[in-house]
Amino acid sequence: MIHDIFMPALSSTMTEGKIVEWTKSPGDKVEKGETVLVVESDKADMDVESFNEGYLAVIMVEAGEEAPVGSAIALIAETEAEIDEAKKQAESLKGGASKPQEVAPVAVTAPAAVAATTASTTKASSNGSGRTIASPRAKKLAKQLGVDLKSLQGSGPYGRITAGDVEQASGKAVTAPVATPMTASIASTPTPTITPIATPATAPISVTPGETVPLNTLQKAVVQNMMASLQVPTFHVAYTITTDSLDKLYKQIKPKGVTMTALLAKAIAVTLKNHPVVNASYTADAISYNSEINVAVAVAMPDGGLITPVLRNADSMDIYSLSRSWKDLVNRSRSKQLKPEEYSTGTFTLSNLGMFGVDNFDAILPQGQGSILAVGGSKPQLVADDSGMMGVKRQMKVNITSDHRIIYGAQAAAFLKDLALLIETNAQSLTL
Repeated sequence: MIHDIFMPALSSTMTEGKIVEWTKSPGDKVEKGETVLVVESDKADMDVESFNEGYLAVIMVEAGEEAPVGSAIALIAETEAEIDEAKKQAESLKGGASKPQEVAPVAVTAPAAVAATTASTTKASSNGSGRTIASPRAKKLAKQLGVDLKSLQGSGPYGRITAGDVEQASGKAVTAPVATPMTASIASTPTPTITPIATPATAPISVTPGETVPLNTLQKAVVQNMMASLQVPTFHVAYTITTDSLDKLYKQIKPKGVTMTALLAKAIAVTLKNHPVVNASYTADAISYNSEINVAVAVAMPDGGLITPVLRNADSMDIYSLSRSWKDLVNRSRSKQLKPEEYSTGTFTLSNLGMFGVDNFDAILPQGQGSILAVGGSKPQLVADDSGMMGVKRQMKVNITSDHRIIYGAQAAAFLKDLALLIETNAQSLTL
């Protein structure tokens, strides 16, 4: 029997995928559950497993090429005798007989998601069958550097060994690309901070003047989300917040590993608890009130595009756990190791251009969410109090963009007022 390998839907928004690498060659034996290729979805690179045992008879879509979700990209023959038959079938499929099949989101996943997870007492990352779980890049690098994968403890999802683990074991310097907050207001994609902190600037992408460069899969997904978001009727409400108390708190707890991103996410999440409609979304002439408060924060990718790691249940996590979670999400997003639920479940997004000296700006509403908050820079300002006395205070301007189908101006304004009250008078409560 001959089986198809289809382009999987690795996320709910994915319409096509790009093949990064085939880990098997035509004629190779393939075990059930074994990784056969790596696919770049709209947000991450993921290993794709074979659901059948047999021989990889023919590859129909080569590495570097794209294919629609549900279309056949390779054929597996159960026996070597069927390989020639599979090749003939592939020719007919290439001739137009193949139609994209309906494939459920995340139809196939990383091997570790199917196999047993690594036991904490073992050193090697392996599944229940004893097979070492490592990314294709890690396997290739291990051969080049002479590193025994079985001796490594993987740092990737489900204990998978990454290229960075191999580099570290070999004594080579790990040269992972630096991910930084996005520098533009884009649908479903933003990164917050109030004051400039020690964060590397986004490295410019190397281009040749005059050339035309096709969008990668990630950039195409951003374009699709932006175009969909522009169909939503939105409005903007601005507010000025004094940040002296928040800045003071940040200086106190920064040595403990707390980031300004986590502080802002926590403040937003706590305020959203009292404003559920601002955390809601529009669904078919109805308001969908989310059961979780998940704050999305964007990380720019070095090759273009961005990804939105999500701090789930940010309202119920303590500030120290929230900061650790954020650091972990950023580290794994750099190597495209996030799981779909870690970048696609945001209920509210926060975007910041303040670290680049921007005073204020409008952000585009992310698809499927009700609001996004744009944060400007925190700067010293000469301010008069109610009695007319002048003084210098640090202030930032924020601007919320909301879906006017479910959220009205007074509701957005009330949310911003409560957020300002928390930051200005009760910032210390964010550590409780």
